[in-house]
Amino acid sequence: MASKDGPGSDLPGIRRRLASLLYESLLQLGVLSVAFLVPNLVLGMAFGVALPGPLLLLHIFIVLGVYFLWYWRRSGQTLAMQTWKLQLRSINGQKPSWRQLALRYVLAWPSFLLYGAGLVWALFDRDRQFLHDRLAGTRIVFRR
Repeated sequence: MASKDGPGSDLPGIRRRLASLLYESLLQLGVLSVAFLVPNLVLGMAFGVALPGPLLLLHIFIVLGVYFLWYWRRSGQTLAMQTWKLQLRSINGQKPSWRQLALRYVLAWPSFLLYGAGLVWALFDRDRQFLHDRLAGTRIVFRR
């Protein structure tokens, strides 16, 4: 399937990937409400315990990491990626390794948190890939 990224390319355009990313952020609200908010509310209400900020951030990092790594390794697709018919692959077209997936996940955080610099990178990248994909040796392709 061709895209705007070049004739015969199986690389989706930036707009499609950003739309998937926006949908993904909405789904993450549900994931975080179940796996983050509920346990912390129970701790607070039942035991009067409030975890310090750094532990809360670590909890979010782990919860989202489990979600993304599990989906990416299982099928190469999160729920949002399934909707937009996108899939994560290594640059050689194979299923990414655990190392690549972990690296992609860790690198995605500064990619987003530094004012989206890793996303803006795609405007200048020869294959229109996000910086965290380029560095991890992965890419988003159309689902086959």
